[in-house]
Amino acid sequence: MKLPRRDAIARQPDEHLVIHQVNLPRKVVDRPIRQVGKRLAMALLVLAATAFIVWIDRDGYNDNAGDGVDLLDSFYYATVTLSTTGYGDITPVSDGARLTNIFVITPLRVLFLIILVGTTLEVLTERTRDEWRLNRWRAALRDHTVVVGFGTKGRSAIQTVCATGLKKEQVVVVDPNSKVVDAATAEGYAGVVGDATRSDVLLRAEAQRARQIIIATQRDDTAVLVTLTARQLNRGAKIVAAVREEENAPLLRQSGADAVITSASAAGRLLGLSVLSPSVGMVMEDLIQQGSGLDMVERPVIKAEVGKGVRETDDLVVSVVRGHRVLGYDDPAIGTLQMTDRLITIVRASPATKGPPDTRPLPRD
Repeated sequence: MKLPRRDAIARQPDEHLVIHQVNLPRKVVDRPIRQVGKRLAMALLVLAATAFIVWIDRDGYNDNAGDGVDLLDSFYYATVTLSTTGYGDITPVSDGARLTNIFVITPLRVLFLIILVGTTLEVLTERTRDEWRLNRWRAALRDHTVVVGFGTKGRSAIQTVCATGLKKEQVVVVDPNSKVVDAATAEGYAGVVGDATRSDVLLRAEAQRARQIIIATQRDDTAVLVTLTARQLNRGAKIVAAVREEENAPLLRQSGADAVITSASAAGRLLGLSVLSPSVGMVMEDLIQQGSGLDMVERPVIKAEVGKGVRETDDLVVSVVRGHRVLGYDDPAIGTLQMTDRLITIVRASPATKGPPDTRPLPRD
């Protein structure tokens, strides 16, 4: 299959590209500058406390310079002691000063060192923990959903599939904007920063093991390239893509998309329906909002329905999926229901009917 020419695709504004990385959901913590400020304040507090203790017991210390230990000498001694430099020009000579060094200043020295090296240790520990979490996440990720683009379309798509029972841990967002990915991880989704037209970015999202891929990019030419790349990596995934221009829909299908939604046309049709009949517009909007009111779902034919007519089922059947064809409920070709048929029905959304969406790939010609 040849790559479609870019000049044959309707143009939209450019996206910002950045180096790709994987972001997993995490708890909100203080900013690094605030953490460093807190640690610095604690270190200075320990230093001042040590100097004050030495100055109170200054008569128990000996200065090789011959003069007494004043406040400046106390801070000097505290600094070289806490940093373990220990020049030896000021030393404790009385029993009280030595006991204070053993039981007070030594623990303060340990605390001071912990505060100083704590930031480095925390960074190393955090990197190790993040690497471990990332490896465990990749090993456990199977049959998940990859969403390319976390704009209005991408967010709505995720909300719809999650409303049917899909867990947030099974969703991976790919977007070139790091701030957008941060917003996705803040909502509990894993995120990959990068250009989804690159195979290595989709590999980081484990697209080769995904069950379904939703492409909701801002540009139609980007959607075509992402679809080509995704289909090359994963032959069995269900790929659904959105385009702005109707003329680009055939390119998406040729690139490997199972279903293509024209966002502008769909919104226009809903507007037209609402003008002709506000009630019809409300019903259609209710149908596309999964998890509330009326829902349109696809399910297999159960054993008790085999051999019956469409109108004899308990659910309101809209269409029957038979092989590569989607037949209307009144199509004479349906005859009676077969075991291999799948029904597209309208049901009342409720906790009892809520479940994971049917993610089996649609039949392709």
